[in-house]
Amino acid sequence: MSLDNFIFNTTSGIRFGSGMSKLCAEEVSKKLGPNILFITDKDLMSLKLTEPSLNELRKYSSIVEIFQDVEADPSIKTLLNSIEVGKKINATGVIGFGGGSSMDVAKLSALILGSNENIEDVWGVSNAKGPRLPLVLVPTTAGTGSEVTPISIITVGEEEKKGVSSAIILPDIAILDPDLTIGLPAHTTAATGIDAMVHAIEGYTSANKNNNPISKMLAVEALKLLACSIERAVFDGSDIEARGNMLIGAMLAGKAFANSPVAAVHALAYPIGGTFHVSHGLSNSLVLPYVLRFNSVDSKTTKNYAELAPFIFPDINTDQGSQAICKEFIDKLEVLSKKIGLPQKLREVNIPKDACKKMASDAMKQTRLLVNNPREMTESDALNIYEAAW
Repeated sequence: MSLDNFIFNTTSGIRFGSGMSKLCAEEVSKKLGPNILFITDKDLMSLKLTEPSLNELRKYSSIVEIFQDVEADPSIKTLLNSIEVGKKINATGVIGFGGGSSMDVAKLSALILGSNENIEDVWGVSNAKGPRLPLVLVPTTAGTGSEVTPISIITVGEEEKKGVSSAIILPDIAILDPDLTIGLPAHTTAATGIDAMVHAIEGYTSANKNNNPISKMLAVEALKLLACSIERAVFDGSDIEARGNMLIGAMLAGKAFANSPVAAVHALAYPIGGTFHVSHGLSNSLVLPYVLRFNSVDSKTTKNYAELAPFIFPDINTDQGSQAICKEFIDKLEVLSKKIGLPQKLREVNIPKDACKKMASDAMKQTRLLVNNPREMTESDALNIYEAAW
């Protein structure tokens, strides 16, 4: 088997276990220094999920300044406010504690506070110069895998999102504590879980030239863990084993797609989230089966989907041909999404049919994602997919 050249970057330190966000306080404090900028959101503060970590950190660091104004799909204004707070306390290190939004704000706050770069100069791939401040990320959902990805997405206008992709914003340490995910509502658990599965599926089948055997292996392991735990995590939120499996699965999927990037499912999900404020995981889930069916016209992709099928659905009949396995795989993903209570159609989340045309046009702007799709997608293809999903 001849291998092409590839690059693989990831978070250098991972700490996993029940109560780990509290147990690591001394190590975190040593890494981040005396003046810590702690970035989170108001919901987590009011649920007191942050308290154990904050109480421990305060034993070791002289300043732990909380910035709790992160919203879903964080805006540039929020990011700049966070950086201002960091400057005021002369921050020596940054923690992002929460979902993907808090981690995204933390990554770029650490970068700008450490390098003093202009945010407008760092958008895009590998434009950040660094250095950044020491950075620790603590996810409270099992979905984005942001704690191991070099990507941060910020909303810059009414509907436009911009991203920074750079190995410089990978954190020093990611702390995976399943206790922090126990209070997640069932619908959030379901949507973020499907998001993680999409990361693995798209990472495995990505047409990106950096698609590599490490990402493929991680995607498979991610799907095994996610598939065997998602229903348990949704229907019994206090199942700590299922919660732990979901966190590790989301993290492995994050490592996979951080190096073998996602494609058209994400490209078509962005306009749904950006225009109609549907959560990112649910946006992915709504278009997933339709994009997979579109892609499966390509024989190599059919083979890839058939390879993945038994890792998610061990009962699938692998004696049939690739096409039959692939069809069953996509159908079963739809059934799973329904089973865990997610809406199945765009109209169920109040998206009017006449919005499909604009969303198709907006999706075409996601060129950095569409180039990774295993089958070329035109605007009329995107429109057909939205209309089928409606």
